Amino acid sequence: MKRRTTTGAAALGAVLALALSACGGGSGSTPKDSAQPADQGGKAEFNAALTGIVNPSDKKGGVLKFANEGDWDSLDPGDTYYGYSWNFVRLYGRSLLMFKSAVGKEGNELAPDLAEGMGQPSDDAKTWTYKLKQGVKFEDGTPITSKDVKYAVLRSLDKEVFPDGYTYFNDFLDLPKGYKGPYKSKGVNTDQAIETPDDQTIVFHLKQPLSNFDYFAQLPATIPVPEAKDTGAKYREHVIASGPYMFQKNEIGKGFTLARNPNWDPATDPNRRALPDGYEVSTNVNADDIDNRILSGDLDVAVLGTGIKQAALGRVLGDPTVKANSDNPTSTRLWYTSINGNVPPLDNIDCRKAVQYAANKVDYQTAFGGEFAGGQIATSMLPPAIPGHEDFNLYPPGADNKGDLEKAKESLKACGQPDGFETNISYRVERPNEKAAAEALQQALGRVGIKVTLKGFPQADYFALYAGKPGFAKDNKIGLAQNGWQSDWPDGFGFFGQIVDSRVIRDTGGSSNVSVRDPEVDKLVDQAMAETDETKRNAIWTAIDKKVMEDAYVLPGIWTKTLIVRSKNATNVFVNDAYGMYDYLGLGVK
Repeated sequence: MKRRTTTGAAALGAVLALALSACGGGSGSTPKDSAQPADQGGKAEFNAALTGIVNPSDKKGGVLKFANEGDWDSLDPGDTYYGYSWNFVRLYGRSLLMFKSAVGKEGNELAPDLAEGMGQPSDDAKTWTYKLKQGVKFEDGTPITSKDVKYAVLRSLDKEVFPDGYTYFNDFLDLPKGYKGPYKSKGVNTDQAIETPDDQTIVFHLKQPLSNFDYFAQLPATIPVPEAKDTGAKYREHVIASGPYMFQKNEIGKGFTLARNPNWDPATDPNRRALPDGYEVSTNVNADDIDNRILSGDLDVAVLGTGIKQAALGRVLGDPTVKANSDNPTSTRLWYTSINGNVPPLDNIDCRKAVQYAANKVDYQTAFGGEFAGGQIATSMLPPAIPGHEDFNLYPPGADNKGDLEKAKESLKACGQPDGFETNISYRVERPNEKAAAEALQQALGRVGIKVTLKGFPQADYFALYAGKPGFAKDNKIGLAQNGWQSDWPDGFGFFGQIVDSRVIRDTGGSSNVSVRDPEVDKLVDQAMAETDETKRNAIWTAIDKKVMEDAYVLPGIWTKTLIVRSKNATNVFVNDAYGMYDYLGLGVK
């Protein structure tokens, strides 16, 4: 999910409001300021990092070791949409605003980063102005200006070059007609969308009022990019750092290392303590090996943050000492299966309903670690922590949650496939939990004659080239796609905006929405964004959830919990609610 996670339940402001109360408007805070140590008595406890800091320390030095089951979608801030990547990118990039590096719910609050303060709205929240801090530089010592931020945002609009990013800026900026970014629309005046009246000021102009634009300002696309050093799609190979660390070595497909950025000035950056001397990151590492190495102390962080896999689960839960060094955070992530109505016979709603009824939700839950380490069986999309959630279940899978086979057979008859049909299901090949969930569906659907063939694809390009590319999915009969989503920020739009609106689906690929195509849902999204009454707006998010489920375009799996294990070598370990995992910016080394 793609791809981000927040767990706060605060409802965000209406479109016509002029400020975002959930952001607090304060200056950044560090982990040291934001919580009491969790281990004051010297003994770590289970879930201690949810409410405090484990192993607090100000010591600088050392190297932290991270590993990824697959590869990044991209290290380029303008082309990344995985939650772990947004957590990690703060080490080498500075956006206008950022989520605080703080324990628990405080981590859901925004703080100034490159900007001096929160955005200043005008023109009924259609215009937003930010002032940049003085003295901030790129890794080569070049001063960062508002023009570098503008260029970064504009380049991110090109979804052919950068297919993995979101479409928030594409959808809301008042761009010139037909504008396709600085590569294809070179020389086009874009001041109607973004102005830079001086080196420290950037002004965003929107097509419509938007009270929560501060959440747009924390997106990685606002991390500055020097135009003179932009290499387009190859920029991922060496991103020019604005944060405390810079790329020392980067071997795509193998890993990379970060070292200190000599031109990072801590006086301009109260959000980052920058304790380690560097980071070693390995990619395409076997998931079970990652778990084993963390448990042995040979590795510090499984960067995906999605939790211990089945093979190591018993070792963690069965040993009180090991369990005491772990945490079990909840999140607003939904693991689910997209049911692609572009792929026959799933273009028939009754065939999609057959999938809903035949699914074995218990096996689906087990595939992700069970109730404790996986999460709660989901009956709809919107997680309980997001305003607008309502308990309902349009497709009860039997009293035991293992499927209603009679209802499934009735639906198959109604769609003209009484003996079942064949389709393919995709999953990210590096993720054993997704494969296990796909196998569970394969077995469950087979009971009513639906023959499912598994198709694994690489995590890095899963949405850009495979499951998220409409033409490829249709040509290769990917009727079902393992998917997941974490709210970009804690409201209905932050959760639904990029996964149910059909207008974000791109023929070129890269969309997180791979199945929901309903004009009525699109209209409801617009209504929610225009609704100024919080209660009424949340009711529209509920209505969207119900409409998507009525369409049967999504088979909800589980609202997640994860079981993550603390590094034996790390200090300042705590869970940040904005990411639902350990805060990578706060970590130090013993």
